[in-house]
Amino acid sequence: MKRILTVQDISCVGKCSLTVALPIISAAGVETAVLPTAVLSNHTAFQGFTFHDLTDDIAGISEQWKKEHITYDCIYTGYLGSREQIDLVAGLFEDYRLPKNIYVVDPAMADHGKMYAGFEPSFAKEMARLCAKADLIVPNLTEACFMLDEEFVETGYDRAYIENILKKLTDLGPEVAALTGVSFDDDKLGTMAYNRETGEFFEYYNKKMNVSFHGTGDVFASALVGALMNDFSVEDALKVAVDYTLAAIICTMADDQANWYGVNFEEALPEYLRLLHKVIG
Repeated sequence: MKRILTVQDISCVGKCSLTVALPIISAAGVETAVLPTAVLSNHTAFQGFTFHDLTDDIAGISEQWKKEHITYDCIYTGYLGSREQIDLVAGLFEDYRLPKNIYVVDPAMADHGKMYAGFEPSFAKEMARLCAKADLIVPNLTEACFMLDEEFVETGYDRAYIENILKKLTDLGPEVAALTGVSFDDDKLGTMAYNRETGEFFEYYNKKMNVSFHGTGDVFASALVGALMNDFSVEDALKVAVDYTLAAIICTMADDQANWYGVNFEEALPEYLRLLHKVIG
């Protein structure tokens, strides 16, 4: 069984970060170790929240793992709360690098043209340093534009605009960059990616729902990592992530008691498992 390490906060209520990554990747049949960077009562989209910083614990936890000779097939990072945490994670990347493991960074810090609560735009430059050390990064368009100092265009962009963003993202260092939430059609939403080594673009879309839910980026990235650890190609793993995220949204829309703060990814897990066992052409 493969083992991944995911490094991000844990929001006790909110369906994001570790409370999404752990069940989704585990359902994919992958041992999922966690390194919490902070504990929040609930995620930051609520009107208020408590926050307990775990930065000072990260180095000691990693040192214990090294004593136990624990290794990882993948390290996947999500929400990181400070420059110091980024520096510590960059150190983890150096300490645990093996010839065949991969590093996936979801630079979770912004959406819809704005930084998340508690972040300044300058934080994006720090996140770009971590993305430079990754093999695959999965920002949304807002995060990409903040990291690159590019003008953010929420709708009405063309392929040339997205292709330029993707190439500049891989210029930071990762082999592959995949933008989430890409749409060139009112009825379709998905992802577009660029592989710096092959010089090829890839895109995949499914039905666009006229709703917005918190945590879908975490669902997407976690589903992607689970598929990669099941030996899917990056392209097929992106397809799985798009389709599963849509399935979670559809389940949420059908639930008249659904909570506003996240999607019913749990209810959609059977569809995720179906996608993992489906031959994708």
